[in-house]
Amino acid sequence: MKTKFVNSLLFSAIFLFFACGESTDVVESGTYQGTIQEVEPSKTEIYVETDENQTLELYFSDSTSLTRDGNSVEFSTLKEGMKVEVEVEKEGKRLNPLAVRVLE
Repeated sequence: MKTKFVNSLLFSAIFLFFACGESTDVVESGTYQGTIQEVEPSKTEIYVETDENQTLELYFSDSTSLTRDGNSVEFSTLKEGMKVEVEVEKEGKRLNPLAVRVLE
């Protein structure tokens, strides 16, 4: 009985782990336009769906430039549904956002 309970609990944990995972894409260094799908303020991270239907996972660093109409803005400005242009640099399987420009 105890083994059945433990196996059931283990199966549930594995299922939740895979169900909650984000499927993201790694693209070549360059500039992409898309829409913010998710904002994670605690991690200074955004997910952007590009116009080519790729999902980019972007962790901001101190050197990431964030602008709107040519002016610097705070990370808290970013909201789901915003159109953005992102300039990324590919390092292995990670994308480093060099610049994020809010388009609307």
